[in-house]
Amino acid sequence: MDFTYILDALPDLMSGLKMTLMVSGLAIILSCLIGALGAALRTSGFKPAEYAVRGYVEFIRGTPYLVQIFFIFYGLPSLGLRFSVFWSGVIALTVWASAFQIENFRAGLAAVGRGMNDASASLGLHRWHHALFVVLPLAARAALPSSMNTLVATVKNSAYLQAIGLVELTFVAVDRIAYDFRAIEMFFTICVIYLLCVFALSGLGHLVEQRLNRPFAGR
Repeated sequence: MDFTYILDALPDLMSGLKMTLMVSGLAIILSCLIGALGAALRTSGFKPAEYAVRGYVEFIRGTPYLVQIFFIFYGLPSLGLRFSVFWSGVIALTVWASAFQIENFRAGLAAVGRGMNDASASLGLHRWHHALFVVLPLAARAALPSSMNTLVATVKNSAYLQAIGLVELTFVAVDRIAYDFRAIEMFFTICVIYLLCVFALSGLGHLVEQRLNRPFAGR
C-alpha cells in the first residue's frame, strides 16, 4: 500500500467526487419530489393513476439498473431524445430512485391512521391544512428510515454511471488504474470515500429523525 501514491491521486479523485455529489444530489432532490407525487397518486383512489404509478414502480424495480442506464443513454437518441452524459446520469439515477421513493412515501402515508382524518375534521381543519400539518409530518417520520436507505443507495449507484463515460469517482479510479496499475490503492481509497459519504448522509438522516421524533419524546 503506497500512501504517497494515494496522496498524489487525491486531487483527481476529489474532482470525480465532486461529479458524484452533483449527479447524486440532483437525483436525490428530483426523486424525492417525484416520489411524493407518485405516492399521492398511488393513494388517490383514481384507478388509472394508481395502475400507471404501480406499473412504473414494478417495471423499474424489476429490471436491471445498468440496462436502464444504457436504454436512456443509447436507446432514447434513436427516439429523438438525446441527453448529455451528465443529464443521462441524472435521469437514470432519478428514474431508479423514484420508484423506490414512491413506495417509501406510500408506506409512510399508509402509516397515518384514518383516525387522524376524523380528528382533523372534528377540529375544523381544512383539507389542505390536514394534509400539510397532520399527514405530511407523520408520513415523513414513518417513511424516513426507508427513504434514507434509498438516498444512500442512490449515492452508491452513481458508480454505475462510469459505464457511459461520466467522469465520477469510480471512473477516475478505474482510469488511474488503467495507467498506473495500482488497483489496491485506488479501490481502497474510493471505498473509504464512499463510506465517508454514506456516514455523512446517514448522520444527517439521524439528525432529521431525532428532530421529527422530538414531539413524541416521553410518550
